[in-house]
Amino acid sequence: MAEKKTTKKTAAEPKKTTVKKASTTKKVAVALNTENVGFKAGDVYQALAVAACSMSIEEISKAASISIEETLLGIGWLFKEGKIVSVEDNKIALA
Repeated sequence: MAEKKTTKKTAAEPKKTTVKKASTTKKVAVALNTENVGFKAGDVYQALAVAACSMSIEEISKAASISIEETLLGIGWLFKEGKIVSVEDNKIALA
């Protein structure tokens, strides 16, 4: 009969562990269709109208409760329509 060989771990051999790195970036899925982008433009416009002053992209995103990517889509739509203008210090204001 064949003998089974067993290996014993000694105190000198530490256990091998794997560590997964936490992802720091969130993937945002944005549906690219005219209806969705139009709604995001409306969210951006309303946030600027309520604030009644120029705001940064981050401030607009927070006020409208949408992601930065969705904010940028909405801003692009509103720029194309001529409803907003860019002012100093990378801020956006209603035209």
